[in-house]
Amino acid sequence: MNEYATVKGEIGAVKARSEKQGSAGRAAERAPAERIDSRRGVKDVMETVMKAVFVVCGLVAVGFVLIISIYLIISGLPAIREVGLWNFLAGTNWDPANKSGNAEFGILPMIFTSIYGTCGAILIGVPIGFLMAVFLSKVADRRAAAVIREVVDLLAGIPSVVYGLVGMMVLLPLIREGFDLPAGDTLFAAIIVLAIMILPSIISVSETALNAVPREYEEASLALGATELETYFRVSAPAAKSGIAAAVVLGVGRAIGEAMAILMVAGNVANMPSLLSSVKFLTTAIAGEMGYAGDLHRQALFSIGLVLFLFIMLINAALNLFLKHNKEGS
Repeated sequence: MNEYATVKGEIGAVKARSEKQGSAGRAAERAPAERIDSRRGVKDVMETVMKAVFVVCGLVAVGFVLIISIYLIISGLPAIREVGLWNFLAGTNWDPANKSGNAEFGILPMIFTSIYGTCGAILIGVPIGFLMAVFLSKVADRRAAAVIREVVDLLAGIPSVVYGLVGMMVLLPLIREGFDLPAGDTLFAAIIVLAIMILPSIISVSETALNAVPREYEEASLALGATELETYFRVSAPAAKSGIAAAVVLGVGRAIGEAMAILMVAGNVANMPSLLSSVKFLTTAIAGEMGYAGDLHRQALFSIGLVLFLFIMLINAALNLFLKHNKEGS
């Protein structure tokens, strides 16, 4: 009887230990699953938070554009209504401080000046910037490319007023003496300064686009017998055309929106544009006259800002449509 009880007790102890081990094993199996579920929950919360942050940032950016647009429309329309849309856009005289009381607010010379100045800067800056980008991306060795990139970054960080100061002290005397002019502050000087100012953005963005072209494209072109230059200009450049076009858009935005440097080298006179005459850009009219303008004059300056804003939007829309058309065609 005692032996039976002893055996039964041992069997019960074994069962208890096995049950305890089984429960411990099940608990150990549940623990990793619970940790995985908790980690997934944390990741889901973080993804939700980051999505909300991205949405807020996007809405803020769109909100800023809407606020600026609404403010310019509200501030600029009164002057256009009082002066007249045709007289404002097609008028050739800008004389807001007329002593006889017959103030004139025609901005056609400034519109043409801004167009000519931007186009001239793009015609000079884009080829130079693109060729420099090809050199840095495909031709130059690492040491030379590193040094040139540092110089390009330095150009990008120089304040615009410094460009204007250097242009006023160095470029204007050269133009005055070279073309035998009474003064060197001309549209030509403004174009040169703008072309130099847009170089950093064109070089950097174009080089990045060229570096992103798959190496296999160039290797295939070289294997087919094309020279390196033919490969760079007929394979790499077309493959990177979207990035190069983005560089041109940035250059246009920088050129048409610059004010301080142009104010120092263009002469700030509202003449019809001529390469060797003093001119006034849309931006320089706002920067140079806002400090003392009042009443209708101040409203007219806001109207100039509205015209400039619409002008930039039209340029960006046209370039985007051009890129989209080329992408669909290819």
